[in-house]
Formats: sequence, C-alpha cells, structure tokens
Amino acid sequence: MKTWLKRFALAVAVLVLLVALIVGSVWIYLTPTIERQHRIVYGQRHGQDLTLDIVRPTHPNGLGVAFMVSGGWKSGTNAFRTWMVAPLLRHGYTVFAVCHVSQPEATVMEIFDDVSRGIRFIRAHAKDYGIDPAHLGVTGGSAGGHLSLMLATRGGPGPASASDPVDRESNAVQAVAIFYPVTDLINLGPSTENLHDGGPPKSFVQAFGMDRPNHAPWALVGHEMSPIYYVSSNLPPMLIYHGDADTLVPLEQSQRFQARARELGNTVELVVHHKGKHGWLSMVWDILSFANWFDRYLKPAGAQ
Repeated sequence: MKTWLKRFALAVAVLVLLVALIVGSVWIYLTPTIERQHRIVYGQRHGQDLTLDIVRPTHPNGLGVAFMVSGGWKSGTNAFRTWMVAPLLRHGYTVFAVCHVSQPEATVMEIFDDVSRGIRFIRAHAKDYGIDPAHLGVTGGSAGGHLSLMLATRGGPGPASASDPVDRESNAVQAVAIFYPVTDLINLGPSTENLHDGGPPKSFVQAFGMDRPNHAPWALVGHEMSPIYYVSSNLPPMLIYHGDADTLVPLEQSQRFQARARELGNTVELVVHHKGKHGWLSMVWDILSFANWFDRYLKPAGAQ
C-alpha cells in the first residue's frame, strides 16, 4: 500500500509540475518584453481626442501592424491588452492600437474616417516609429475586421490639397489578417441582427445615423460602408478567420467576400473555425497564423 501511495504521489507531483511548466510557458509567451506609449493623439472627433497606443517589441523588424480596437464599433484604450497581439510582437512587428470614439456618439461613417486618419498619422510619423511606411498591415476582429476591410478596399492617397500634411498621406494597407468581419451590410442573411425589413442591423440603427421608422437612406449608407461593394483587382493579401456557428456575423459574409475578391484575382484565404461562434478561446493562437501571414506578404521582397 505504501509503495502504491508513493507512486501515486509521484505521479501527481509530475502532473502538477507539467501543468505549471505549460502555464508558465504560455504566460511567458503572451507577455513579451515591450515598450509601450499610451494615448498618442492622432486627431479629434466631437471634442474628444482620438488616440492610439504604440507597442514596440524588444527586437523590432521595421514593420508596423495597426490593430483596430473596435467591437460593435465601440472602442477605448482599456479594451486593448498586449497579450492579444503577442505573436505579432514575438515576430518583431510594432503594433499600433488605434482607438476611436464609440458609436452612437460617432457614426460608423465617422469612425471609418477616424481610423483612416489613424493610418495616415502612423504613416506620416513612420520614421519616428522606426517602421516602413510603404508596408503597413492591419488586423482586428468583428467591427475591427470590418474597419480593416474598409481600409483594404477603399484606402488610397489623401487629397493633395489638404491643409494638414497628415491628411495627404495614404490610408491604404498592404496586408490584412482579421476575424469574422461583416462585409455586406445590405445583405445580412441569417444574422440575428437582420430584421428583413430593408433597414440597418437592429442593434446598430443609431450607429449608422438612421431612424428605424424612416430608413430610406440606408440603401446608400449600407452600400457605402460595405467592403464587398468596393472590391477591385488590386486588393492587398487577406487572411480571414471565421466560425461556422457565428449567428451575429454569419460565415457567408466572409465566403461571399472571398468569392468576389477571388473573381478579380485577389489573394484571400478563409480559414473556417469548426463550431466557432463570434469568438473562441484559441483565438490568441490564431494570431500566430496572422504573424506568419504578415511575414509572408507584408515584408518587402528580399527581406529576411
């Protein structure tokens, strides 16, 4: 009996040690050594500062990735944690966590204008941040994925006549890796947000500056804010992760976007997470695939 107890105690001790090693290794991986600058002001909206945080890894690779801090088109610096982008930092990317004024105080149209300003600001100060302004990636999930696709499909040079030199910069991005974006607001399909009345998503009427009883302007606004209608033949390479059990933003949103983009010869890879809803526990490890995607498509030709 004593021998059995000793063996059992040894087995438990080994198991505890193994779990501790795994947990410790995960914690170490998710908490790389960084330098973080908080709340850099990149613009103004309705009397409020628009801010971004800059997170630099110990060994930067000279490239930047903008993280759209947005869920339900709500934002805030407290919503961003560096462990969310640990794989990007481990690969040497400087991460810019771009925040915006939350809806309904700001409309989604204004939010897109503001994150566009954020990209222009990053590019205008690229030398100060030690990154290549010609190779900028973007990432995010849900509303952050939507904003990323808006930048990817509608980004371009700012007006040369703009009085602020930042606004003359481009808001285009050169590679995209995102989670479950809405791509077609006009055709929400089986989404739980779809009332099938020809209006905006039921929980976001004010977010789009609409009035539910009178949503006649929605056809124009919804079209303007849907990336699928701005697909061209020169989009940046895109990686999309989407769950097949997502009822808020159904998988078909990404499938239809991929099909349309591929028709025009673009590189769009869609990874379907089996039984994945609108978010899943292993997403942080999927960010590692995002880092590999940026390694493949964001780095200049010939770069190591």
